[in-house]
Amino acid sequence: MDKLLLPQGRLGLAALGIAALGLSACSDGQEPANADPAPPVIVLEGERLFPESITSDAAGNIYVGSNPGLIFRTSAGSESAPVWIEPNEENGLQNVFGVLADDGRGLLWVCSNPQMGGEGSPMIVTFSLEDGSLQARYPFPDDGPSMCNDMTVAANGDVYASEMLGGRILKLANGASEWEVFAVDEKFATIDGIALAEDGTLYANAIQRNNLLRVDVDADSAFAGVTVLTPSQEMAGPDGLRLVSGNTFVQSEGNSGLITLVTIEGDNAQIEVLASGVDYASSVTPLDGRVFYPEGKLSYMFDPNKQMQDPGEFRVFNVALPGGE
Repeated sequence: MDKLLLPQGRLGLAALGIAALGLSACSDGQEPANADPAPPVIVLEGERLFPESITSDAAGNIYVGSNPGLIFRTSAGSESAPVWIEPNEENGLQNVFGVLADDGRGLLWVCSNPQMGGEGSPMIVTFSLEDGSLQARYPFPDDGPSMCNDMTVAANGDVYASEMLGGRILKLANGASEWEVFAVDEKFATIDGIALAEDGTLYANAIQRNNLLRVDVDADSAFAGVTVLTPSQEMAGPDGLRLVSGNTFVQSEGNSGLITLVTIEGDNAQIEVLASGVDYASSVTPLDGRVFYPEGKLSYMFDPNKQMQDPGEFRVFNVALPGGE
């Protein structure tokens, strides 16, 4: 395998920080250029939250995970999002990255990574969508540097997780208690967003390689290779990736500050910009014909010239999907 683009080690936020440095599209408190606040903009309750991921469930609830280890829950019609789950000794949450609602099992899957210099290993933690109670913890394999970025759930209940530092995809079979390595490839270096199309094809993006990837399998559904897709326009820091329908996804691009619609046909990906000027676009979720996305404002965490500045409130914006309303 080629050397990964991120340095090795249990770096937690440091790894994300390397991806965040050199941001080229920050709005510095301004609304994204194409934002259409209907439903209204949602303000996360708290300070220096730096949200990393967002998801939504069939009931219309919106969940946001933030780097201090907090999880927020709100709804599309709300103007604020209170803290729903906080880190404690029982759940072991540290830095929260990917969050994903699993309506079939009534679960919220949450990526947790150690604080910079802290103890522990990356893991995925599950909580009840109904009341936020802790359900289970699934530590990542203790076989080297790793970081949990995001996950997707297959129709049969299997969970696939993107693991950035090892450049691989892990699999938790439905009913299993331990992860297995599903796929390793040099093209997975800096793998981030991961999502399944309706036909079961697995796609991912690589945040520092600026690639969209198709994960190929053989007749036995075993890993058979990676295809780098050809996008209709260049990407800069592709991050969150969520299915809309069929083979169409929404994607966030952190370094370009874009929210895009991605339609995959064969080895090609047609990209349409939905919103721009987002102060670090880290994640997206489609809900009721709209796309919701938080502003990460990561430059206030990692840029030495801004670390002591007040980033202000953290907001979740939304924009209509084409033909969605």
